Amino acid sequence: MRTETRLAYNALAVQIAKINGVTSAEQKFTVSPTIQQKLETRIQESSDFLKKINIVPVTDQSGEKLGLGVGKPVAGTQDTTAGPRVPRDPTDLTANGYNCKQTNFDTAIRYAKLDMWAKFPDFQTKFRDVIVRQQGLDRITIGFNGTSRAATSDPITNPMLQDVNKGWLQKYREEAPERVLTGGATPGEINIGAAGDYKNLDALVVDAVSSLIDSWHQERTDLVAIVGRDLLHDKYFPIINQEQAPTETLATDIIISQKRLGGLPATRAPNFPAGKIFITTLENLSIYYQEGARRRQLVDNAARDQVENFESSNEDYVIEDFGCGCLIENIEILPVV
Repeated sequence: MRTETRLAYNALAVQIAKINGVTSAEQKFTVSPTIQQKLETRIQESSDFLKKINIVPVTDQSGEKLGLGVGKPVAGTQDTTAGPRVPRDPTDLTANGYNCKQTNFDTAIRYAKLDMWAKFPDFQTKFRDVIVRQQGLDRITIGFNGTSRAATSDPITNPMLQDVNKGWLQKYREEAPERVLTGGATPGEINIGAAGDYKNLDALVVDAVSSLIDSWHQERTDLVAIVGRDLLHDKYFPIINQEQAPTETLATDIIISQKRLGGLPATRAPNFPAGKIFITTLENLSIYYQEGARRRQLVDNAARDQVENFESSNEDYVIEDFGCGCLIENIEILPVV
């Protein structure tokens, strides 16, 4: 580490300790509530997708879901001569609550990279942002790929963070399997094509909304179809991959720019798994984090020529209302004969 880099790093460590009200950032400490909230805001703002879902602080490590942005009908009538009026809770969803579990976001930055950053006046901002952006991306990856929580995760065997925590899709598989479509005529396969279970992806989505989502949510205008690059490619590539008259090019451009599946906006999300469609509203997806449970420590590891940022947060991936969504898996596009 160069001398100017050492000075910049020391200033960073002093600043982190100061804003958190501790004597040293190189001893493990609890991030102050104010700084934790600011950090969570920066993580959410680092991703267009995260901006559209709920990232919510909770006091207790486990408890009941908050029921954000969802609800059941409450309007009705009652003949009070026959019985009392009975109020209904629009946020009364399921007995499944939340349980925030520790997730480690430990980051190492090599001296060589720090030497490059030290040339710029925003050294501290660069250090912070590289950590914040990756934490945001990791949260999305876990949300769509997480299937379990191992005592010690293995990023080699599970590069999509499948063993760090249970994500939104896994919550559907375990807690609302009746809203998960996994097969058609052939178990474990949903074939799309002329001889398949559905002629096209649009028909599949329309049928899933009608049969798997609660009736009072089916007409919501904020329902979206979250999908990976693979299925969008399968739908739109044949439209693009053909000679077109100039008069048809504009129409094609409009179709491509307004991607839809079954009448719903098709939403791309980073690291969304292939062969799946997740239909819900974005406000039905939440990440709960426990207030006062974010821990941090900076370590200058000269033996490995790197600075290490050890950071952890207790969090959970929550579906606010299982009735406001469904999951379609094992989608196979049949070849055109």
